[in-house]
Amino acid sequence: MLCRLLGLLLAFGLIAGAAQAQAQDRPLRVLYLSQSVGFVHETVRRPTGAPAGSGLAPSELALQAMARDSGAFTVELTQDARDITPARLAELDVLVFSTTGALPIDRQTWAAVVDWIESGRGGFVGVHSAADTALDFEGGQQAYVDLVGGLFDGHPWTQGTPIRLANLEPAHPLAAMWPDETDYAEEIYQYSGFEPGRVRVLQALDMAAGPLRRPYPVPVTWVRQVGQGRLFYTNLGHTPSTWNDPRFRRQIVEAIRWTGGRTEAPAAPNPTVQDAAALAAFAAVEGLSSEVSPADPAATAAAIRNLQRLHPEKHDGDPAAWDQAVSRLRAAFR
Repeated sequence: MLCRLLGLLLAFGLIAGAAQAQAQDRPLRVLYLSQSVGFVHETVRRPTGAPAGSGLAPSELALQAMARDSGAFTVELTQDARDITPARLAELDVLVFSTTGALPIDRQTWAAVVDWIESGRGGFVGVHSAADTALDFEGGQQAYVDLVGGLFDGHPWTQGTPIRLANLEPAHPLAAMWPDETDYAEEIYQYSGFEPGRVRVLQALDMAAGPLRRPYPVPVTWVRQVGQGRLFYTNLGHTPSTWNDPRFRRQIVEAIRWTGGRTEAPAAPNPTVQDAAALAAFAAVEGLSSEVSPADPAATAAAIRNLQRLHPEKHDGDPAAWDQAVSRLRAAFR
């Protein structure tokens, strides 16, 4: 009897192991949501006049090509968030959002999405305007920001503005395809509700270059652990040309593989690295020596980040408070 029981347990173990191996071998199942509730980016605009279901947006075509060329995933396309249901989540591995406005997702469905991610059953990839998105219920915007990690707070770097990308984690699998000091042109957001202690920033703006520089840090790409699940966000992806860039495509493929649990990469927050980027941004724009370290780097970096909300060009900026804060910070570098 004991031998028979051990045999059954071994058989069940082999079956379970085979099923797990088979699940790891199959392509990840991705649902790409590119709904716009308000402003419509060209990357998600489907051609007008095309028969229903036949015309796809540039980003949809690009994601299909990534799926085909990599073999890492299959992708379903939708521009209606109501297609995301608890039952549908059970058939998916990764959600990819390139969205704007208050999506028609109710509180219960969003709770199911968060549980799906936190349990490790699913992952989330946000592209560009995924940070300019909310949910259509009371408190939905905060609930969404709590997951993604930041909310659109203007884009001083408008479409086509020359920028330079700083790679804060050159060896990270989700950033290695973008060498440090890569010159580019994109629309770049800055964020409210961003907390350095919650995310690992991989890319940021290099404030030592470009025609538009600000003396505070602007993250571009980050990852975070969400319970047992994973989240990736990049601000890149405003234009069709970015979606066609081999580096961007490789990054999105790697993000899908990582959030889908097929690869490993660090996700622990890196606030010290982010603090160093904040100090470097202020020193570069203000013409200060980068070799001078303030007495309290973490506190100084926090004060530098606070400059964003005071900037005179913001609709709610405070020029007087800005000048005072900059003066205090300059003194901290002496």
